[in-house]
Amino acid sequence: MKKKIAHQFFTNYLVVFALVIISTFLAFALLSFASKLASNVFAKNKYPASSIMKDDYKQIDTSQVVQNGGSVQVVDREYRVVVSEGKDVFSKKQLNASEFTEFLVWSKHKSTPFNHDIIYNPKGEFWLIVTFPASIRIDFSFIMNTDAAEGDFGKAVLILIGVVIVYLLVMAVLSIIYAKITALQITVPLRKLCDGTRLLREGDYSARVDLRLDNEFAELQDTFNDMASRIEHEITLRKKAEEDRRRLILDISHDLKNPMASIQGYAELLCQKPDIGEQACREYLKIIHQNSLRANRLLTELFELSRMDSPEFSIKKEKTDLSETLRQLCGELVPQLEQAGFKYEFDIPEKSVFVMLDKDRFSRIIHNLAGNALKYNPEGTIVSVALSVMDRQAVIDFDDDGIGIPAHLAQDIFKPFVRADYSRNSETGGSGLGLSIARKIAQAHSGDLILRETGKKGCNFRITIPLI
Repeated sequence: MKKKIAHQFFTNYLVVFALVIISTFLAFALLSFASKLASNVFAKNKYPASSIMKDDYKQIDTSQVVQNGGSVQVVDREYRVVVSEGKDVFSKKQLNASEFTEFLVWSKHKSTPFNHDIIYNPKGEFWLIVTFPASIRIDFSFIMNTDAAEGDFGKAVLILIGVVIVYLLVMAVLSIIYAKITALQITVPLRKLCDGTRLLREGDYSARVDLRLDNEFAELQDTFNDMASRIEHEITLRKKAEEDRRRLILDISHDLKNPMASIQGYAELLCQKPDIGEQACREYLKIIHQNSLRANRLLTELFELSRMDSPEFSIKKEKTDLSETLRQLCGELVPQLEQAGFKYEFDIPEKSVFVMLDKDRFSRIIHNLAGNALKYNPEGTIVSVALSVMDRQAVIDFDDDGIGIPAHLAQDIFKPFVRADYSRNSETGGSGLGLSIARKIAQAHSGDLILRETGKKGCNFRITIPLI
């Protein structure tokens, strides 16, 4: 059975309570020791009245007392101050019985700033008064006299026991209250943290803890909330990745199903009708060949995309003049653009722009962008390619003023199988993998490929590659 923290705190405070009791008795013992020690240290105890007392007050030696800061007075039976050495204790030389009695009472009071030692000499019939200024008063003693009246002694013992019991009860109650309060300061935050952890375990990844504290528990709270946020983020990413995986499988199935179904259908038709005409046979074989090419192209691009995601994927970069390379690629695009009835604008500086480049793979980016522009845009579309330098990067803007990409697809356009045509029409010939491959090639060059929101008509792609 697990022990509760509150019980553990109560046990600890019982130990503290016992230590307090022990400390109290030690304090009494120390006070008693200090009182004895003071008797050997303070001047008032070194020179008591008894040490200088003489039957004839005229023979009393007051020099040692006076030299150590004290004073000596002698009062005879007529209450006259017949000797006064050192600081005067009395303001006048003649006292009456009432005044002298009042002095005797005052001299024993705890708040008196002087230590008075008073002795009466019955032979000489006088009082000897030795006075020292009080520095620190330590007066403690425990006195028990068994000769006291039996009833008084028993009552005193009962009173003492009662005081001790009340003291112990008060200390015990205070210890319990303090233990409860201290335990709550620990158990309440722990309970909230346990509740948050339980919610996480049950799948509520939005659970957070607010302890409203400014101590180590606050650090634990921040750590817990940060952990919960990361778990929630990871779960969100995992769900999104699972959804993307399902969609990818569906898209692959869809894009492979059409050409394979066409190949299967026409192949079965040729097998079932061996006497079909030569012209029809050629047309069927042509369709089978085209669909097999399409399926093969899709599988090839899937393989290439998968290879790019592999940690072993690398490209062969070499120092290249990007301006010259881009001019050559644009020259290769001109016949295709003209044949499709497109217009074109190229803005490539004469100055060399050197980057580390894998020419073959970089050309894939340009051809993919150009291929998409040709497939999805109408005749008369203007395609523009511009090269510039910004912040130690070569920047290539590949734009067109065609139909553009719907806003809701802009964020996902670089994902595999995302295409602007919802029907996934095979007439366009696109697999939906071209932009994914193009971006990975750009990133392999330590750059990127993005779709810009310029507010202009058409698509605005930007390729960045670090300069050397």
